Amino acid sequence: MQRRKLLASSLLLPLGWGQAQLHAADHRSGGRFLLVFLRGGYDAASLLVPVSSSFYYASRPDIAIAKPSDDLASALPLTSDWGLHPALRDSLYPLYKSGELAFVPFAGTDDLSRSHFETQDSIERGLPADAHGRYNSGFLNRLAGVVQGCSAMAFTDQLPTIFQGALNIPNAGLKSIAKPSVDARQSAVIASMYQGTPLAATVQEGFSVRAEVQRELAAEMEAASRNAISAKGFELEARRIAKLMREDYQLGFVDVGGWDTHVGQGAATGYLASRFDELGRGLAAFAQEMGAAWKDTTVLVLSEFGRTFRQNGNRGTDHGHGSVYWVLGGSVRGGRVVGEQVALERANLLQDRDYPVRNGYRELLGGLLQRQYGLSAAQLEQVFPGARPRDLGLL
Repeated sequence: MQRRKLLASSLLLPLGWGQAQLHAADHRSGGRFLLVFLRGGYDAASLLVPVSSSFYYASRPDIAIAKPSDDLASALPLTSDWGLHPALRDSLYPLYKSGELAFVPFAGTDDLSRSHFETQDSIERGLPADAHGRYNSGFLNRLAGVVQGCSAMAFTDQLPTIFQGALNIPNAGLKSIAKPSVDARQSAVIASMYQGTPLAATVQEGFSVRAEVQRELAAEMEAASRNAISAKGFELEARRIAKLMREDYQLGFVDVGGWDTHVGQGAATGYLASRFDELGRGLAAFAQEMGAAWKDTTVLVLSEFGRTFRQNGNRGTDHGHGSVYWVLGGSVRGGRVVGEQVALERANLLQDRDYPVRNGYRELLGGLLQRQYGLSAAQLEQVFPGARPRDLGLL
């Protein structure tokens, strides 16, 4: 074993040491696959903007992304129906235009609980809705078991459900926490400016309420993120992941938190736009760092669910259902928005509030991974039991 590989493996949890050794000794071709899980349920309608839908603009008077124009704050043109958030202009938009990035709208699971934890676990297990047992078996663990010589790694602080199961998969990660825009010291300074004025009590009460709300929302977002790194820390982590996957690992997983935007998510600028910018730069950095190996690499970005189609009273969005998946890589047949789609009108919303799911994640991933690794029907049945793979021609 190379000294670099030995040092890298020595940083992993002891649980995965034996398996990492075995995989390193039996590495085969078949390309590389990285799954990026956006924990918290990101707002897909701000990422992939339905620019041809007048209902979208009526439903989001404060947070809609403008139709493509010369204005740098408007959506980037993709198709006649779809645009891309302008925060990705310099990072992922070039990959889309070069045919290395595609989007799959109306994607997701049949889980309607709208619970972060239940839906995350459901996706990571990859089992049919009526499955019983195998609750500690994740589909990437099962995939690693059927792909001969597949070296796998979870780039997380804790071993995620998706990699739990019969094989011992190593994990190691880095957690990064972004600072709030106005901290306690700054709040105190602002409040002191109003001391002795008629507004003093109102300002102080306002900051107290704000602090309480922020604590509650931060607690929910932290729980939904399940110790995932923030988008702010993703670019550096992405380069580290690329260096490891370029040389040693075929199969990887990383999660990124901070997507539960109930309040003040913003539009072309603001909180969500910053998260998209940071995530986009991280993914672009990953592609760059992979070098020549990028041509054999596929990255899938998904989240447990989307958000409500309409904005809420706090200029944010609430837990929804259907989402948009991203597929990028050096061999991806991108520059397209693929999969089954419907017009975004009120009549087509799920329960008059959410994106419907027209592209099931088990079928979508089954078709993608079957193409990526040349899986037989029997092997695919082990990974996604009962699923009928759907090949969208992405590879």
